[in-house]
Amino acid sequence: MRIATWNVNSLRSRIARVEAFLQRHDVDVLAVQETKARDDQLPLMGLQAGGYDVASSGVNQWNGVAVISRIGLDDVTTGFNGMPGWGEPLGTESRAIGATCHGVRIWSLYVPNGRKPDDPHYVYKLDWLARLRDAAKPWLDDQTALVGDWNIAPRDEDVFDMAAFAKDTHVTPPERAAFQAFLDDGYADLARPYTSDPETYTYWDYYRQRFERNRGMRIDFLLGSPSLAARVTGAFVDRDERAGQGASDHAPVVVDLAD
Repeated sequence: MRIATWNVNSLRSRIARVEAFLQRHDVDVLAVQETKARDDQLPLMGLQAGGYDVASSGVNQWNGVAVISRIGLDDVTTGFNGMPGWGEPLGTESRAIGATCHGVRIWSLYVPNGRKPDDPHYVYKLDWLARLRDAAKPWLDDQTALVGDWNIAPRDEDVFDMAAFAKDTHVTPPERAAFQAFLDDGYADLARPYTSDPETYTYWDYYRQRFERNRGMRIDFLLGSPSLAARVTGAFVDRDERAGQGASDHAPVVVDLAD
């Protein structure tokens, strides 16, 4: 079984790349973030023709998550218990969707960015992560994958230059502690043991040829429950998907599971 996560930065703009990626790597389940569209706006005919079912959650041109699967798509849940809202008036954003695919409960997650440490969105981010942790603790006994764009670089080697982020989010101690809390509870970083080389990133800003200079960040992760982690046989970051015209600013992360 092969599962992957990818922040596509607009599914409508990159549907051809997504379809090609699924076929090229023979992916069974793809968790997608930043679909940036309402559910009724997504171009799904090509995916469906290729044997994939799609569960999505999107209400406007911001955020949006989806699970694309060719091995089953059951018990779809939009949002998790206690997921906080954002905005004035307070509303629920499209940042989490769960589905069971061939016995594995997969959550596609788009963690809030946080913007700046002194921004209210940063408080929202930490609250969102704390609520997700509370919801995810009971899932540890099942085959569970928490995957997506976490908007956190949990280690110093996960950014090209720590000094460049000294006053930014993604690397602050509270964010890193929030990520570590999932590991302390028993979730495992499924890809890192197979992608442990320095400068293995998953995101490169479009700014100043960051990709060409490999000045990136590792912020996309697949965290798995103990029973799921025991099934992992390999993983890789498809760096080539960040190259070329029309690429997302994120690369997919792919994990293989034994049957």
